[in-house]
Amino acid sequence: MRATYMYGAGDVRIADVGDPALEQPTDALVRVVLACICGSDLHPYHSLVATPAGVPMGHEFIGVVEEVGGEVSTLRAGDLVIAPFAWSDGTCEFCREGLHTSCRTGGFFAAGGVGGGQAEAIRVPQADGTLVKVPVAEDSALLPSLLTLSDVFGTGYHAAVRAGVNPRTTVTVIGDGAVGLMAVLSARRLGAERIILMGRHKARTDLGLEFGATDVVAERGEEGVARVRELTGGDGSHAVLEAVGYRAAYDQALGVVRPGGVISRVGVPQYADAPIGFPSLFGRNITLTGGPAPVRAYIETLLPAVLDGEVEPGKVFDRTVSLEGVPAGYRAMDDRKVLKVLVRP
Repeated sequence: MRATYMYGAGDVRIADVGDPALEQPTDALVRVVLACICGSDLHPYHSLVATPAGVPMGHEFIGVVEEVGGEVSTLRAGDLVIAPFAWSDGTCEFCREGLHTSCRTGGFFAAGGVGGGQAEAIRVPQADGTLVKVPVAEDSALLPSLLTLSDVFGTGYHAAVRAGVNPRTTVTVIGDGAVGLMAVLSARRLGAERIILMGRHKARTDLGLEFGATDVVAERGEEGVARVRELTGGDGSHAVLEAVGYRAAYDQALGVVRPGGVISRVGVPQYADAPIGFPSLFGRNITLTGGPAPVRAYIETLLPAVLDGEVEPGKVFDRTVSLEGVPAGYRAMDDRKVLKVLVRP
């Protein structure tokens, strides 16, 4: 089959690889119907060292079950399924607590010997605990929005939930990428009436306004912090949802959060050191939270609004490519020419 591999920074190719096969009785084989390129895929695109064997890519996909292992009981061939970006058994202590990304027997797609979703097909471990069957056809117009439940919608929702967003909170979202826009949508759905989106790409921030942002701040750094402070009467925001992952975004979050507030980080951190001491967090009673979103825990919560058309998170996809077009899709996202690339293998 054909699959996407990265061989070094900026080097994405479509390779011929062996077809996936069942390895465990808890596995399922899934034919990929839709996948996409994630903003987090751009981190290795910038920094991956030369890797002659290549690294499989893609962790967001929807597909049709082709075959199941002998211990899979909830799925059968022909089911259309959503795959969260982390696979999990659904039964361990952490899964029962809603923290599927820490599953005792789980892992992540495109890692640890499990293939990536930017491919024609994929083996899904722990299929019963991982895959969510949806009652739509594989040619449904809802599929792009359903695909966001595999990562970005659930990740934006996780940011808002961890920050305790509610009707009484003022929210600032840092980042106008797909996750940031989903954080805006999620904050609105949790009742926030004041949502400030920090971003400077007008097409994206316009979509953010459609999703529920009340204000847009295009300035960055000290100017951006000052503008948010001005909009919040000098106090800052109760909840800051950081969807970028760079140190500058963390510093910006520190600047706009109010005393007693929460910074919720869901952008994959590209730094290891940042201030957490008395002047930054401790002295102002700031809570720092976030992490990899256990999106499997949120799918049933978010799914009904997608199925009935109440929300349309699939609007974040602004370019569609075939599998052969994936390398160009990476370049377009890296050049900020598109927001998020949809892949139809």
